Amino acid sequence: MKKIILAFALSFSIFAAQAQTKSAPDQPAEKAPDEQDGLVKDYFSQIMGVALSTTSNVKLFQFVYDWIGTPYHFGGDSRKGIDCSAFTKELYSKVFNLTIKRNSRDIFSMVSPVAKDDLKEGDLVFFKIHSRSISHVGIYLGDNKFAHASSRGVAISSLDGGYYSRYFYKGGRLLDVFKKELEESPDNSTDKQ
Repeated sequence: MKKIILAFALSFSIFAAQAQTKSAPDQPAEKAPDEQDGLVKDYFSQIMGVALSTTSNVKLFQFVYDWIGTPYHFGGDSRKGIDCSAFTKELYSKVFNLTIKRNSRDIFSMVSPVAKDDLKEGDLVFFKIHSRSISHVGIYLGDNKFAHASSRGVAISSLDGGYYSRYFYKGGRLLDVFKKELEESPDNSTDKQ
């Protein structure tokens, strides 16, 4: 049902953008995608309970939305069942075109630490749930909400909730680390033959 609603919302937003462009020929055509993105962001804001700013990554929210409800399966990496690190790995691959490690502790070794108050959309959130070591990872969406594969399946949860606030360990930012590595990599020289 949610896929039908999403398809309808996306179709409607495309139709509305096209109709406005056709009814106002003196307006530049490039405004239509912005309006379409705005409608899609409004839709995700309402469905996911996350206020999306104008800089929000619609691709990130589309990916999360498509996976919501996928069952949890330890070691799983498909729509039949997935665990938290596989979900994070898949999201980073599809949304950010980055390859990351498969285990939450190994993923943590790849990030720059970020304070909870400084988290940005796409950052990672790490938890120590009934453990002395990192045992869970999710992707920060904004408004203290994060997406993850929990024991109840892929879902959006709040960092303010009693359970997750109690076990929150640290935030982390992968993108800055990857950018730095790419800049420092000798493979990025432009004088290759």
